[in-house]
Amino acid sequence: MTVRRRLLRVGLTGGIGSGKSTVARLLRMMGAAVYVADDRAKALMTSDAALRQGIVDLFGAEAYTEDGGLNRTYIARAVFGDSARLAALNELVHPAVERDFGTWVGQLEGELFGRPAYAVEEAAVLIESGGWRTMDRIVVVTAPLPVRIERIVRRDGCSPGEAMARVRAQMADEERLRYADSVVVADDRRLLIPQAVELHARLCGAADGGARR
Repeated sequence: MTVRRRLLRVGLTGGIGSGKSTVARLLRMMGAAVYVADDRAKALMTSDAALRQGIVDLFGAEAYTEDGGLNRTYIARAVFGDSARLAALNELVHPAVERDFGTWVGQLEGELFGRPAYAVEEAAVLIESGGWRTMDRIVVVTAPLPVRIERIVRRDGCSPGEAMARVRAQMADEERLRYADSVVVADDRRLLIPQAVELHARLCGAADGGARR
């Protein structure tokens, strides 16, 4: 009889421009299974029937295009400046993402061969959504504010003021760090790869030892 081993669940989070996606890629290269919550959320908003219906109930049929795709421009305009509507959308999307993550991890746990030591959920709003509660370990990626602003401007082609507004719309690093079991500093001065290697070793050790929060 094959014993089904529970994977260590790792929440990887950080503010916009912090470098968390780079850390996630490094962990994946070292053998971790990585679930990118933002990408899956976009997919689920079109593929999950219950979530689709909730979005239609909230925004109307115009929330989807004629070919069934998500009308992102329409929804963005609908939630802009409307915190209550944005919160309602998040209350629909975040639980769907967490259910999907749980299903994904369960499938990994059911594999007999090639199973990773741990599974990572990369999510910008892991703390705010409450998703951190389902994790065994929380990893927070941080970077100095000027570095983050420069990254956002370079990546998205926005102004420094617009980049700052995006940063301020999210949870402050000081609060996010209260939940951290491990911290990675992606400040473009400290080498990131050695930090990722050390983190990977620590998480593998926790998985092998059955350590949980």
